[in-house]
Amino acid sequence: MATTTLANRVSGPVYAPGDSGYAPEIAAFNTAIVHTPDLVVGAGSAADVVDAVRYAREHGHRVAVQATGHVESPITSGVLISTRRLDRVDIDAGRRTATIGAGVRWEAVIAAAAEHGLAPIAGSSAVVGVVGYLLGGGLGPLARSHGFSSDYLLALTVVTADGDVIEASPQRNTELFWALRGGKGGLGVVTEVRLGLVELSTLYAGSLFFDEANIEAALRAWVDWTAAADARVTTSAAIIRFPALDVVPDPFRGRLLLSLRFAYPGTVEEGARLAEPLRSAAPVYVDALDELPAAEVARIHNDPSEPNPAWVSGMLLSHIDQEFASVLLDHVGADADAPFVSAEIRHLGEATERDVEGGSAVGGRDAEFTLGFVGADPQLFRSVLPAALDGLIGDLRAWISPETNINFVGKLRSAEHLASAWPPPILAKLGELRRQYDPDGVFAYGF
Repeated sequence: MATTTLANRVSGPVYAPGDSGYAPEIAAFNTAIVHTPDLVVGAGSAADVVDAVRYAREHGHRVAVQATGHVESPITSGVLISTRRLDRVDIDAGRRTATIGAGVRWEAVIAAAAEHGLAPIAGSSAVVGVVGYLLGGGLGPLARSHGFSSDYLLALTVVTADGDVIEASPQRNTELFWALRGGKGGLGVVTEVRLGLVELSTLYAGSLFFDEANIEAALRAWVDWTAAADARVTTSAAIIRFPALDVVPDPFRGRLLLSLRFAYPGTVEEGARLAEPLRSAAPVYVDALDELPAAEVARIHNDPSEPNPAWVSGMLLSHIDQEFASVLLDHVGADADAPFVSAEIRHLGEATERDVEGGSAVGGRDAEFTLGFVGADPQLFRSVLPAALDGLIGDLRAWISPETNINFVGKLRSAEHLASAWPPPILAKLGELRRQYDPDGVFAYGF
């Protein structure tokens, strides 16, 4: 049997459909996604990844990888390598670096770094896998002050399509290093990364919530405020339809609210001064903006921490203005019958515009904002949500950037949609490198 043959080569478990451990091993954080690979390998080491890749190559299987399962499309064949057991986190406080295994989530790195007064430039969710996030670039709560999260990558350990283990860094395999900082998949299986950390113990951060009657006034004030926002401040505006469920805190349960997220890596006094125009934009329903330990950065966005069904889609914006606000409010505001649970605009620019030394494959450095949508009712995933998004995109074309970022596209709809995640020169170079490192298409990626 294939499971026995491969199990004899690896230290971690190997499962086939019907095995008792198969479903738990492949379960995704997005519970709307059900994977059905031919085999799944629970890699316990980089050597297991090597043997899994070599086995797949020998038997004509394609290879996919999953750590946490924050995904939008199912894996329906081939060999799925589960990396969640690669959970090592080592902090070198003197060098301000973290060595991180491929199965690690941000929460583990944040906690370990905080013990030394350090912090990674992480994403908005603490339960997202570090490696998958970094490979796409990463735009977190400190994007404007600190840039893309992948800008802090120092080195990666990669298993190639031939089953070789190589290092990618500014000194070794430099073109692959360039590609892995934002180029996402199809280049190899990353088993470990070394990431730079920053000195940061506290933030002035959190969220200002505005009730339904004041959403428009607060949103329009934020749109104007972003035009001259301090370079050290990262904000976003999310219109959220909180479900009427017991798990939702009472002040939010069943309400339509605007959440203005705010993050300033500095003092309380200066942060409060910078936030004052937003506080005075309209009556604040809940003020959850104050000094925040850097270790609690995930509280800014309060993304779900438990597996749930999700439909996600997004794009980047070249600019926004009051006409944009009007169109968005028509689609997702208080008077709209919108199927989205959340519609969020994140302010970019400043540090996100500046590429790292040696360059990177990140898409979206020229954009000024992101725009993302989330749905939570699986009955709406197939047709209602896509139709609502198409209608909104049609009305927002004047503001939508021609390129996006691979971490923000959501479920890929076509080869053209995938291609939009990078500027044409970067896309072309990534194609060349994928053909160089995986000429036989071992790694499942694209269309």
